[in-house]
Amino acid sequence: MGRSRRAFLTSLARSKGFRILDTYSSEVTHVVMEQTSAKEAICWQKDMGAHLPGCPQPILLDISWFTESMAAGQPVPEEVRHRLEVAEPKKEPQSSVTMPTYACQRPTALTHHNVILSEALETLAEAAGFEGNEGRLLSFYRAASVLKSLPCPVTSLSQLQGLPHFGEHSSRVIQELLEHGACEEVERVRCSERHQTMKLFTQIFGVGVKTANRWYQEGLRTLDELREQPQRLTQQQKAGLQYYQDLSTPVGRADAEALQQLVEAAVRQTLPGATVTLTGGFRRGKSQGHDVDFLITHPEEGQEVGLLPKVMRHLQSQGLVLYHQHHRSHLDSTHLLRQNYTMDAFERSFCILCLPQPPHAALGGTLHPCPTWKAVRVDLVVTPNSQFPFALLGWTGSQLFERELRRFSRQEKGLWLNSHGLFDPEQGPAKGSKQHPYLPLMPQVPSGLLDHMVQVVEKSGPIEEPSPIPDPTRS
Repeated sequence: MGRSRRAFLTSLARSKGFRILDTYSSEVTHVVMEQTSAKEAICWQKDMGAHLPGCPQPILLDISWFTESMAAGQPVPEEVRHRLEVAEPKKEPQSSVTMPTYACQRPTALTHHNVILSEALETLAEAAGFEGNEGRLLSFYRAASVLKSLPCPVTSLSQLQGLPHFGEHSSRVIQELLEHGACEEVERVRCSERHQTMKLFTQIFGVGVKTANRWYQEGLRTLDELREQPQRLTQQQKAGLQYYQDLSTPVGRADAEALQQLVEAAVRQTLPGATVTLTGGFRRGKSQGHDVDFLITHPEEGQEVGLLPKVMRHLQSQGLVLYHQHHRSHLDSTHLLRQNYTMDAFERSFCILCLPQPPHAALGGTLHPCPTWKAVRVDLVVTPNSQFPFALLGWTGSQLFERELRRFSRQEKGLWLNSHGLFDPEQGPAKGSKQHPYLPLMPQVPSGLLDHMVQVVEKSGPIEEPSPIPDPTRS
């Protein structure tokens, strides 16, 4: 090991609380070696032991133990593969995993084996998104998605050979993490003022990358600075700041189910027979999220028209609406036939609802009383029954999964997919017809593709999203 590399690793270990000795002594418990065979290590130990008779022999370890300990922030258990006393040649694990190119073809468990590696790539993806570089954003997110799908931890870069979406940059980041337990580029991004400020601002309800970047360029850095300049803010952003503490706190499944009961009661009161379906991350099996999405429909096509304003008035009469923004349906077959048209056109309300807290949750004592309610972000979306299956698929997410599913449909099947339907771009609606193109084409959809979509959505067990992608519609 060279002098500069030894100095770097020593500094890294000490920064994480490890005690590193410069000379061999009776206090040494572990000796880490790089590019050293078991035979060479044992000979070195015998030579050092001759100078310190009776001294306890330290454990001889390969550099892989050190890098894993750096990643964990504490000494990891010494396994056989780490010990240099084992006189067997170390074999690099080779990738035996067959990985589909499209993220929509890969199941991804909520808990996976490569959290540190995937989070590092997602940090770089997020930074690319803040810079408006969609190509880099997708590259890093797709590589992170592959890591989440692997059946075992990555301990060597050779395990990633032959897997899709691992280019030179992503591979370099992984190699540095495996060798040193940290990546200089990732740490630099995480510590930068711009990245931290952009993360803070984009977490505000109604604030997207463009607005956050403009505020940053104008010298704004904190929420208090925004509150001091309300003239800069839209009504949505003012509501986002007003309820920021609640909205930045994850919503648990129990709260999501309580909100569903409130919305279902309002919908039943307004239109008996209508249904309310919880979507988003909770439908994928997540235990918490940052907002709650509901799809509303009715078995009889057309009955859903005009439903949402009545539901909102009912919720307002109960004092449950803190903020809402209504968007009318703008279904237009011309838009739906565009290849790049991925946003749906359903009627919807973007809301902040007041969720009452159960009595036992509000007992915080006289010195620190707990609130009796909390603000929660809720999206209510109304869809015609004929389009509900595709709306459910689109609103279940994640954004990368949906993007990959659309890419698979287009590139492999020659069909276009969105939250309204799956259709052939070569077959438009009949001249003078108001019928949307996906309605007559649904019977012609290849059964294999629909079967694949059903298997993906209905696969048992919780499924994690490959990775999030910033919403391009937020300004």
